[in-house]
Amino acid sequence: MGVKIDNQIIRIGVDLGGTKIEAAALGSDGTVLARQRLATPRGDYAGTIGAIVALVQQVEAGIGRRGSVGVGIPGALSATSGFIKNASATWLLGKPLDRDLAAALGRPVRLMNDANCLALSEAADGAAAGLEVVFGVILGTGVGGGIVVAGRPLVGCNAIAGEWGHNPLPWPTPAERPGPACYCGKQGCIETFLSGPNLARDYREAGGEAISAKELVERAEAGEPAAEAALVRYEDRLARALAGVVNVLDPDALVLGGGISNVERLYRCLPILLPRYVFSDHVATRVLKARHGDSSGVFGAARLWRPEELPTALAAAS
Repeated sequence: MGVKIDNQIIRIGVDLGGTKIEAAALGSDGTVLARQRLATPRGDYAGTIGAIVALVQQVEAGIGRRGSVGVGIPGALSATSGFIKNASATWLLGKPLDRDLAAALGRPVRLMNDANCLALSEAADGAAAGLEVVFGVILGTGVGGGIVVAGRPLVGCNAIAGEWGHNPLPWPTPAERPGPACYCGKQGCIETFLSGPNLARDYREAGGEAISAKELVERAEAGEPAAEAALVRYEDRLARALAGVVNVLDPDALVLGGGISNVERLYRCLPILLPRYVFSDHVATRVLKARHGDSSGVFGAARLWRPEELPTALAAAS
């Protein structure tokens, strides 16, 4: 690859997603030294452990060095039970994933929610580099969020900091009450309005066809009135939901990731819509697109080990 790695401290990040698992090794200066990915063995916990181990081994074989390992997951590690909770990858629920991975890899492993990893990566050297308080947003098959303050992820005593997707949609209209049912057991959660599949559902329930969110956006861009109306509803709901975050956290930036973050009109519309709902005479919070795109999660996972902590992790990996 033409990258000199002698004497570099290697940090390996793993992004565990619903369809793919990706691993990347970062050098001391953040340079990407190696990357590998595999399809996620959906529904197979042991297979998921094996896939992560195989990826880490492939990455390390490619650079001839071992490194620390951080893993971003679509869920959280319970501080009470030590097991995975709130995971959309349901086969992880109730499992001691950090301990099982540590045993399989022969070293300590850090786990964190994938939205936290996105926020950490973007605050380190991405779209929000140099900003103090960053709220990272995932708008995809689900709706997630992560908070970074002064370069450190804010996890919270319940390990749910940033989980705005399971708050109710703010200032709902009569047509939005009580809201769609959510897998969490509640109704009207932000996720039931703002995820990609639910954007498509809203269009369908308003009389449109059964299409993907991506196709809906394309139809809106082509001038289809029904698709445009669905996207306008989505933008207003997103502004309301993010205004709730701004009113509580008052971040320097909202960094959008996930598939819907690629809708470029959001970065024009949200700065106009947010002042309608934020409790301030002026909204200085910036709305930014994740610079690292789909790679934010894997890069952030690698950064779960801070430089001063690496000697301990690497001693265990040697």
